[in-house]
Amino acid sequence: MNINRLKEIREDRDISQLEMAKYLNVTQPQYSRYELGINSLPIEKLDKLANFYHTSTDYLLYRTDVRNPYPKSIVNEKETIKS
Repeated sequence: MNINRLKEIREDRDISQLEMAKYLNVTQPQYSRYELGINSLPIEKLDKLANFYHTSTDYLLYRTDVRNPYPKSIVNEKETIKS
């Protein structure tokens, strides 16, 4: 899996690997392995990064080049209202 976009978006914001590692509650070497594609990024951490960067997981995974996050779905809004 090519995760170089993690490095690109992190560097665009002048954030260090150590800062991102702390945010994700992992070590800096572990975060580095995510960026290099050596280790798979757990979905909960991928989701957390997408929220942090205000983008979609698809953007981080190179499935789209659109940085904007997707709009919230009606299903999610209904579930939030019920809670």
